[in-house]
Amino acid sequence: MGSPCEILSKTNNESLATDLSATIANEAWRIEDKFSRYLPDNIVDQINKSNGVTIQVDNETANLLDFAHSLHQMSDRRFDITSGVLRKAWVFDGGDRTPDDKLVQSVLENIGWNKVTWDRPNLTLQPGMQIDLGGIGKEYAVDKAAGMATEVFNAPVLLNFGGDIVATGASEDAPGWQVGIEAFDASVTKADRVIRLSQGALATSGDARRFVLKDEIRYGHILDPTTGWPVENAPRSITVAADTCVAAGIARSIRCTRWNPTEATSSVSASTRRTNGIRAWTMTACSSIRAGITSIAIRISPIIYGPVFPTADRRVRSTATTRTVARTAPGWR
Repeated sequence: MGSPCEILSKTNNESLATDLSATIANEAWRIEDKFSRYLPDNIVDQINKSNGVTIQVDNETANLLDFAHSLHQMSDRRFDITSGVLRKAWVFDGGDRTPDDKLVQSVLENIGWNKVTWDRPNLTLQPGMQIDLGGIGKEYAVDKAAGMATEVFNAPVLLNFGGDIVATGASEDAPGWQVGIEAFDASVTKADRVIRLSQGALATSGDARRFVLKDEIRYGHILDPTTGWPVENAPRSITVAADTCVAAGIARSIRCTRWNPTEATSSVSASTRRTNGIRAWTMTACSSIRAGITSIAIRISPIIYGPVFPTADRRVRSTATTRTVARTAPGWR
């Protein structure tokens, strides 16, 4: 997954805990091995090396491609699984290098889901084009793993795959899992705020670690595939709560790429509206800065979702037994 993955649960049965960890880890690795663009000889690698030749895909891959097609339409072309090739132009390592516009324009020639021929189960990319399922892969993996966890384990479990989180329920002796949202400054070890999550999913994205800073302008890593440049005035951090991590992650991505800074306020406020299935969302302690909006929290109903607190001592705090599953494979970014 390209990041630490954690399993939090509470049990006195070591054998059961070991089985739970193995079940979740195996499913996560299965999905990574199959869909990561960093790994050779999987279905994504076959598609990316097809050079205009039609590839017939299996049912699971076809479902993800159907989903990506729908998201491309929902987002007005701003969610695009062919846009991963922009990594040839951008490196968000905290440095000050921005790409030459000619390079960006040349890469854009190989971007555009509308240029793809998708007739399930047959996929044809134009020569030079690639796909990257990283925008939905990690969220899909944590949802699938959470579903398997409920089949083998009757106690509540919290899964954290690099900040994409699913809780299958809350412990009987606690009102919910306390999940800390990272501060904008990556050097700060204290959580910026805490969400108490009883059941459902959270997805967070921010530029604390992945950015370019040049001439006092901070460029976040969320790219607009129609321009090849970072989304202007995007929120520094965005957290979405939903029933599933895929739903939360997609709402987060679409909201970032279609962000309108005029929606922000300079103080804590709340509003309710319907946008792309988002039935309620809350602006949390937002303020305008040169590089964009500091933070936003979105809630998609229905979900059991606790209050937001200003500070926390730990990123995730619980009385649960903690087992960590990590892998050093390249994974998704």
